[in-house]
Amino acid sequence: MKFEAIRAKLHDGRYLVVDQWQIDEGQYWAITGTNGSGKTVLSCLLGGRVKLSHGTIQSLRDNIAYVSLEAQAELIEHERKVDESDLTDMAYKGTLVRDLISPLEDVADLIDGLGIRHLLDQGFRSLSTGESRKVLWVNRLRQQHDLLVLDEPYEGLDANSRDYIREWLDELAAKGIRIVWVANRLDELPDWITHVAFMHNAELMAQGVRQEVLARPEVNALIHFDSELPELPPPPAPPLMLAEDEPLVCLTQGNIGYDDRVLFDQLDWTITPGQHWAVQGPNGCGKTSLLQMLTGDNPQCYRNNLRLFGIQRGSGESIWDIKKHIGLVSASLQWQYRASTNVISALVSGLHDSIGLYKAVRDDDKKLALQWLDILGLRHKANQSLQHLSYGEQRLVLIGRALIKQPALLILDEPCQGLDDISRQMVLAFINRLVSQQRMTMLYVTHHADEIPAEFHQRLLFQPQPDGSSIILPMTTG
Repeated sequence: MKFEAIRAKLHDGRYLVVDQWQIDEGQYWAITGTNGSGKTVLSCLLGGRVKLSHGTIQSLRDNIAYVSLEAQAELIEHERKVDESDLTDMAYKGTLVRDLISPLEDVADLIDGLGIRHLLDQGFRSLSTGESRKVLWVNRLRQQHDLLVLDEPYEGLDANSRDYIREWLDELAAKGIRIVWVANRLDELPDWITHVAFMHNAELMAQGVRQEVLARPEVNALIHFDSELPELPPPPAPPLMLAEDEPLVCLTQGNIGYDDRVLFDQLDWTITPGQHWAVQGPNGCGKTSLLQMLTGDNPQCYRNNLRLFGIQRGSGESIWDIKKHIGLVSASLQWQYRASTNVISALVSGLHDSIGLYKAVRDDDKKLALQWLDILGLRHKANQSLQHLSYGEQRLVLIGRALIKQPALLILDEPCQGLDDISRQMVLAFINRLVSQQRMTMLYVTHHADEIPAEFHQRLLFQPQPDGSSIILPMTTG
């Protein structure tokens, strides 16, 4: 496969530039680079999914399978569009998992290997981020392809699932199946990747043998964060004041269940100001459902004995009384954020706890948002459409949206998903800074134990049981 004098117009008006790139037989390439650099667009050129303004691609592949966050989002968006519940006034489960991956006998090993047999009769749209990712994997691995394009293939998967997929991919590579890997996390690249194409600012900046490209000084400078963090802007509102000994969160005998499946029950969990919790467990165990109960996005909060910020849920409070004290970053929020808005409005919406912005931006709010965009390195994209940013850039904007009001409780559900190495290092540095400033209490959900800051001494561990429920163990590590 050979690329010559490629120019392809991007949503933001820039042109993707590839003067020359060639993939020869027996080579396994990774496309990597900074967020918004054009990695995903370059991978889409492999299958002719992006229109060329200039140049030629020889030996274009017709039968290409993509595993990516974008492909996952497309499936979720399709399910949303066919939702008939507003018309029928009946709960709509959506397409069942068994229908998406049938015939089941062809993928029995994948179903059991990824642990999703208990999900076959659930609607796809009800799945957790990791579970929906597994369904996508089953459909991709079952098929024969000329080329398999993997754009951050492990994102959203728990450790056991990553190991299982890794073994599958190792076998495919050993058989000579053509694979191109699009990587943000360089530490996840398999040993059989032989070559690297490094993208920056929509241009193929470096290419060649893996070790040689990653050793280049100009590449190293773009994958390692060693800058001084700027001072954070002052909070836009006074801090939350609680009565003496009042916790931020108090859940007594908490439980969540759907239909005949109980995710967990009898959970006693208290979060006091200044306690930082890491929430860990496999895909589908109930982590996100628990956090959605805190944010008010899961209606089961009303049938639980839950007290938040000194307010007993179900006592006549409004959802805004709760949300104003919470900042949230999550994959589900990113997929829900379909409002037609520019970047600065998306950031300001965090001050109003809304999806999109439905009032004029005040000058002081705009000034504050621009300060955060400066910190995130996205000031130059303030007036661009959020939907035209890369997945990783969107995630950075939503991190800024969660931080802009410096809330009492900051919920970070896989915040580093989709981020390149340097952005991930920056976000983790931010978290450490916030810990030292003692302004917020944080809950951090991750499948990557090495991301958990040392100052997070509390753990909430979900241990799955054979019946599909979880035992949850609150514990202190130091």
